[in-house]
Amino acid sequence: MPALLELQRSLREQLFGDATGGEALLAGDDGALRLAIYRNTAFATLVNALRLSFPAVQRLVGADFFAAAAHEFIRRNPPGSAYLNDYGADFAGFLAGYPPAAALAYLGDVAQLEWAVNRALHASDVPRLDLAQLAALDESALSHVSFCAHPALSLLRLEFPADAIWRAVLEQSDAAMAAIDLSSGPVHLLIERNAAGVQVRCLSAAAWEFTARLSAGRPLSAVLADGSEGDVDAWLAEHLALGRFIDFRCSTSAGTTVAIGETRS
Repeated sequence: MPALLELQRSLREQLFGDATGGEALLAGDDGALRLAIYRNTAFATLVNALRLSFPAVQRLVGADFFAAAAHEFIRRNPPGSAYLNDYGADFAGFLAGYPPAAALAYLGDVAQLEWAVNRALHASDVPRLDLAQLAALDESALSHVSFCAHPALSLLRLEFPADAIWRAVLEQSDAAMAAIDLSSGPVHLLIERNAAGVQVRCLSAAAWEFTARLSAGRPLSAVLADGSEGDVDAWLAEHLALGRFIDFRCSTSAGTTVAIGETRS
């Protein structure tokens, strides 16, 4: 009698791989039939999860093409957990290198955007940064502040105008699709969720770079020292007002870091 872990590994190989060792664990015609039913159900469930996360991609390539690509992706990248909202993070990279999709060079960019939208949609509700605590810092301490971005916030730099393609496809607007200039990229996108839902905003390159550095946790002084060009005061004020940061830390002159936000009740 095989151990439970051995049985689980063998079943996983039978469901998603090319191994044949699991047949001994589910021997006989009845076992093979049950395994086939289970495999078909598992693939159908995962393909549907990908369809829900990548609706524009499916419309761009068609349902049959999408299903074939999804099956190959699932075979190479089986899920690591039962929480299917997290499944598909690597789908954009897969599509970018998927030979049958080579003629659609922008497909991977659209998939990246859709995954960011999916991530924003399912991110936890987290209280925004308490600005009163930030205002309580003296001017010298403010330059040492670093921020923690909201989990729904994503920043993407894409070679193609994926935001325009995404909107045109979901709106089923042939006119909008025809007006898209694929050579107009790159685009610098900010994806977030607010009370109105998930928002996709196009930023200038300078505003995007500034936001990306802050969101990566770099101290404000270091970000400003990078030579950010533009109205950084307005950009920072907008981020704070719209709740794009949820916490902050303050590095002292001695090099230690104080987690200010952790003192909140």
